[in-house]
Amino acid sequence: MTETSTLPVRAGSRPQITTDFPQSQLDQQPADSSYVDEILAEARTWPWVQEQPSKISVEGARALTLETGAAVGPREAFMVGQEFCHVHAQGDHSLHATLPLHLAAAAERAGWAEPHFLVHTGQAPATVVMIYAPRDEVERDMVLQLVRASYEFASSPSGRNG
Repeated sequence: MTETSTLPVRAGSRPQITTDFPQSQLDQQPADSSYVDEILAEARTWPWVQEQPSKISVEGARALTLETGAAVGPREAFMVGQEFCHVHAQGDHSLHATLPLHLAAAAERAGWAEPHFLVHTGQAPATVVMIYAPRDEVERDMVLQLVRASYEFASSPSGRNG
């Protein structure tokens, strides 16, 4: 996903988000985890991707990481270790992911994401965003595109962050 002008605008208002740990989406949740389950299942088919428990999120959060030996992008393409994305647990189906700066800004403008609250304090790079939980199949597909962009950022040794 390199063309940011084509991001469709997310329907409705932004969900309410906590501003402390753990950062969580408080409303506008889907009925169950089926949409994020499908996103993770698709991501596990990509080269060098594995799913494992998150090393930075709450218990039960499922992370996407690059396997040892994979080509890796810049440090700001990861939250911890080689974890570039995770899905929250305990009824919160939102995600944290890293996106190239231009795409993080475009996703925020289009209403799909917002910077992690630690970005505002300088404790996290501006590449770390919260992506809102997908509420239907259309949103699932858009969130999958953002997760794919996070993967491409993480696995790009050229370090594109434009």
